Amino acid sequence: LKATAEIAHEGGKRFSTDSWEYAVLADWIQAGGAPDQEETPVLEALDVTPTNRILVEPEESVQIRAIARFSDGSERDVSGKVVYETDNGVAEVSAEGEARRQEFGESTVLVRYLDRQAPVRLAFVPARPEFAWRGDEPFNYIDEHVFAKLRSLRMNPSPLSGDGVFLRRAFLDLPGMLPTAEEAREFAGDSRPDKRARVIDKLLERPEFADFWALKWSDLLRNEERALDRKGVEAFHHWIRRSLMENRPLDEFVGDLISAKGSTYQNPPANFHRANRTPVIRAEAAAQLFLGVRLNCAQCHNHPFDRWTQKDYYDWAAVFAKVDYKVLENRRRDNNDSHEFIGEQVVFRSPRGEVKNPVSGRAATPGFLGESGGIGEGADEMEALAAWMTSSKNPWFARVQANRVWSYLMGRGLVDPIDDFRATNPASHPELLDALARDLVEHEFDLRHLIRVIMNSRAYQLASEPNETNADDKLNYSRGRVRRLSAEQLLDAMHQVAGVPNAFPGYPVGMRAVQLPGTGVGRHRGQRNGADAQFLGVFGKPDRLLTCECERSAETTMSQAFEMISGPVIDRLLSRPDNRLGRLFADGHTESAIVDELFWTALGRAPTPGEAGRLVPLLAEAEDRRRVLEDITWGLLNAKEFVLRR
Repeated sequence: LKATAEIAHEGGKRFSTDSWEYAVLADWIQAGGAPDQEETPVLEALDVTPTNRILVEPEESVQIRAIARFSDGSERDVSGKVVYETDNGVAEVSAEGEARRQEFGESTVLVRYLDRQAPVRLAFVPARPEFAWRGDEPFNYIDEHVFAKLRSLRMNPSPLSGDGVFLRRAFLDLPGMLPTAEEAREFAGDSRPDKRARVIDKLLERPEFADFWALKWSDLLRNEERALDRKGVEAFHHWIRRSLMENRPLDEFVGDLISAKGSTYQNPPANFHRANRTPVIRAEAAAQLFLGVRLNCAQCHNHPFDRWTQKDYYDWAAVFAKVDYKVLENRRRDNNDSHEFIGEQVVFRSPRGEVKNPVSGRAATPGFLGESGGIGEGADEMEALAAWMTSSKNPWFARVQANRVWSYLMGRGLVDPIDDFRATNPASHPELLDALARDLVEHEFDLRHLIRVIMNSRAYQLASEPNETNADDKLNYSRGRVRRLSAEQLLDAMHQVAGVPNAFPGYPVGMRAVQLPGTGVGRHRGQRNGADAQFLGVFGKPDRLLTCECERSAETTMSQAFEMISGPVIDRLLSRPDNRLGRLFADGHTESAIVDELFWTALGRAPTPGEAGRLVPLLAEAEDRRRVLEDITWGLLNAKEFVLRR
């Protein structure tokens, strides 16, 4: 009665009395609501067609067919019985499976029947009868894949970015900082055709590259002071950074994290287990970080959008059950906070430890995801897991790491979110993802090699300005993706332009924000958070309480606007007498040279004739030249060209 809206129901009307749904339920109820018999056929597969389709105007609809295959060998057309769900408003799907265009663009239709799901990718493309391909020649296999899809969508890529935009982009993506004025001028004056490849190689070898990418891994690995304490955080960060400096292969790096034992001070990768303190938390973290599998839903029931069952979940969690800790001391400051630890701990393999399956009430059998059979008798579970997880034959590991690196450089993962690999969340370019993963394996998980391949591609170097064909594109890398500088990058860049070294309490003067090991900025020896720590928090620096990229916020807020307009950080940097502005005056530079220097420092380019024509006379004629120069610098720091990575 509720489902047919014959009596009030918050869920609304679900079906009518003359529908097949009503008939199935009514017949079952009238028969006494009996359970299925043992011989009842079980669904084994759901075949959906098409799986991928490009529809060019005037074509505007496609019929989706779903065939269910059962254990008794029978099959049934269930196109009118499956559930169709779209991920956006591009298409609308009828109950019978007709997908019809609502607007131009791409959409994924999730087709669900009982415990099976399948995705259908659809692209609705305008006719564009005058379309002519205007892309550059592919530089490598990345361009071949990206450009082939763009051509099929009748979409042209934007032209290559200018030298200044490319250089700034490369600096922000690798060492996480701005090029100096001297570096920007030198690159602009370099006429060698391979100068972009040269600067990529040079940046990959700089120590600042290890600093910035250690920050990314510290975010993911929950390197924060509450669980690890400051000494543990600094030891863990040093190990991560050293691994990047030495270009340790990603499989070895992750293998050490999984298998590490011993003192969390003396063997820093053991802090991975110290930060994730229960078998369930470790299991979910490892699956999401290293295999791209989000298992959380399967803890309480079979996963609604993936293949994983409750049994899979608890068997996987049981792999981590014998990891244990010895707390040598705990000098926690807050005795009411049971999650705070200050002091050395030792991670070891206990002879005992199990995870119970709540359905059966029995101990789960340790087993790897997607693998039949358990772990060998007497084997060290973490050693076995490290070997299995990082194997070149593992179906997820290389693809997940390649996708993560791609997202860092391109602004969006081929699979997005980047740690949610499942059949119902397909890659935008599946063949390209496979090629990147294969390249990573063939080059022995060399991170720098993969970065070099991506950054040398035309796809990476495209300008961010759209053309008439790609203005609405968000999925296909037809132009550079604009994004805001991260919290640490922005704070460092402001200090760099102002010519004032960072000064974080408890750390050496000059340490950049991207070099900070943990999250406790300004908390040294009981100090309250200062202006810099507040700035980083406002602009999205994460607390590192989750093993997820999603914890770092890229949202824009009014608080950020206030920080940039009149916040304590920008006021302090601009008003400091011995900053760059004071030195420019003291060195006797002309007004034209001062404006030129500030533009090269902040934006990596010279001022345009229009900009120089207004600012140079303004500065020359000012009664208070210092005050005017502060205003000019304030304008540069608030320019979109400064706060955005284009």
